[in-house]
Amino acid sequence: MALTLADLYASPDHYLQRFERDAAVFVPMDRAAYHRSIFLDARISPAAPQEMRLPVAMLRDPPAPRATAWIFHVAHCGSTLLARALDSPEGGLVLREPQALRQTALAPDPARLALVTAMLGRRYRDDAPTLVKANVPVNFLLPALAAAQPDARAILLYLPLRDYALAILRSDTHRAWLRRVTTDLAPHLGDLAGAPDAVRAARLWSAQMARFAAALAAWPTARSLDAERFFAAPGEVLVAAGRQLALRLEDKWLEDVAAGELFATYSKNPAQAFDNAARVARRAALQRELAEELALAEASAGDGADARAVEAAALG
Repeated sequence: MALTLADLYASPDHYLQRFERDAAVFVPMDRAAYHRSIFLDARISPAAPQEMRLPVAMLRDPPAPRATAWIFHVAHCGSTLLARALDSPEGGLVLREPQALRQTALAPDPARLALVTAMLGRRYRDDAPTLVKANVPVNFLLPALAAAQPDARAILLYLPLRDYALAILRSDTHRAWLRRVTTDLAPHLGDLAGAPDAVRAARLWSAQMARFAAALAAWPTARSLDAERFFAAPGEVLVAAGRQLALRLEDKWLEDVAAGELFATYSKNPAQAFDNAARVARRAALQRELAEELALAEASAGDGADARAVEAAALG
């Protein structure tokens, strides 16, 4: 039976993975493939190896997106761990860092955004929303997303500046990511060519806090979450997050997840042992090592009003 546009718009089995110029690239997925795909960018683990390309112009007039649950985050603050912890094979669909959404954030296009959000809103369970964990560029689409889905539920995950700087200055790999993303986001951050990494970190954090504060003021169903609270009390936070996002997950199941293997390994690489005690020890060592850069970041971050507004809208 030939695949129709109605089929594409209806089923998550046909996943809009990315755009390549004027083509939309779909890959075959199923519930198990989404669950095992820690990320949906080039690291996706599809149900089968084939791809399908369609002209974007052919995908006109997509349906309005169904209500979607969201995790927005400032990066390197436990969002992958949070999204994986909320991903039950029997629960609602969880999408971690959709590449097509990131592409649309970096090259805004209302028609493509309507297509992407329609595709992200598809479900396997009719009674539970699909949960989308976005990535950093998508924070700069927050006004459009909040306006399009005013009743959608969201968590805005963040770290205070000092902890954020420690998280993204801790290695050469993280610093390379910082330089790339601040270059990509130059239209929002300004030209930071030649700026020290600590200044880049502060500028990126401040810009995201401004977007989060504005979104929380305009979006009554959104709440903020300090990642340090999540790391310190994961069981309590998972229960609150499941309720906030209307995911229909049992409290006991979430508490078992918090006490299980997921929180004893590195969320991006389950083969690597890592837990909160290791994170705290690493943070203490880094505070000594990066003291001068932390001071520079704090001096470059503005008055903190946006961060205080974000903190005030905390998840209950």
